[in-house]
Amino acid sequence: MKTVLVYRDRLLPASEQAFMRRQYIGFQTLRPCWVGCRRDGPAPDLPGDLRFLGGNGLLRPLRQAAFRQFGWGAVRDVADLAPVLVHAQFGRGGALALPMARALGVPLVVTFHGGDAFKDRHYRWGVPPAIFRRRWRALQDYASLFVCVSEGVRDKLLERGVAPGLLEVIPIGVEPAVPAAGPAEQFVFAGRFVEKKGVATLIDALRVLAGRGLAPPVVLAGDGPLLPAMRDYAAGLDNLRFTGWLAAAELAARMDRAIALLVPSVVSAGGDREGLPSVAVEALARGVPVIGSDQSGLDGVLGRSGAGMVVPAADPVALADAMQAMLAPGARNGMADAALKVVRESLSAPAQSARLEARLLSLL
Repeated sequence: MKTVLVYRDRLLPASEQAFMRRQYIGFQTLRPCWVGCRRDGPAPDLPGDLRFLGGNGLLRPLRQAAFRQFGWGAVRDVADLAPVLVHAQFGRGGALALPMARALGVPLVVTFHGGDAFKDRHYRWGVPPAIFRRRWRALQDYASLFVCVSEGVRDKLLERGVAPGLLEVIPIGVEPAVPAAGPAEQFVFAGRFVEKKGVATLIDALRVLAGRGLAPPVVLAGDGPLLPAMRDYAAGLDNLRFTGWLAAAELAARMDRAIALLVPSVVSAGGDREGLPSVAVEALARGVPVIGSDQSGLDGVLGRSGAGMVVPAADPVALADAMQAMLAPGARNGMADAALKVVRESLSAPAQSARLEARLLSLL
């Protein structure tokens, strides 16, 4: 098998492990080797090998800093792998991997996931200029392909001046799941507590429902910098439970009892917004309907499939209306089948992974 270097500076945040792994599960010809500068938590369960740059010993931090800032020593730790291509995750990862791909003389492909396309601060000059901004033009000139996880990501990169021929939409799929036969008894939110997730809008929607005499159970799973503030903001809502971060199996158990997954995403003050939320794709794979905002990156998936509802972003009344409609007897009928169908036809992880591998091979 031929080796493709998968560059991610942090190997690998727990929130990323599932959807990162799914990108490569269908590879048959290319063997991924994960490359980065630092370990983020326990060793991730990923297909392929794992290698850290900078070697061992006291000089490792200095070597890693020299690699990040100037690209020095870019091939010292990976040349023995004889890679045929570098696939970088996130825009900043592409900027960091650029000197490595150049030095190896191999194609560079970068996958953009959402924030790396939408956050305005990544594209502004500063003092000193950030690595991504310094290399942004050179990255576009050298890269063979920018993979976009959704049409929204592609549209934003076009808006930022990226040539259309450099962009291709390849969503990250999900592995098939066996839907649970138990009763649907709660709404579920799962994600990082950051501005773009729209948790404040969800809490406001629950107050709208409370004013109508409705208090459906709601679980909010995840952590993040805004979690304490959102706990305070939700004071007095007894039907709301914050669980903190949940392991995959525990979250799946919550999802199996979900009336719907709530994805009330908004555009943050800095321009950040969703690409294609992996938790929503995972919910659909379990036959769980999704209520997503029109800034969630799910418009195309939900709008054409009948697997959920799309509501205006930052509109708590519209979100409350959708939740109330979902509580009506029989409202979910057909949505579970539609969710499974859209996953089977458009979002199968093995199929999307095989598609990604074929596209990478076409560049060799």
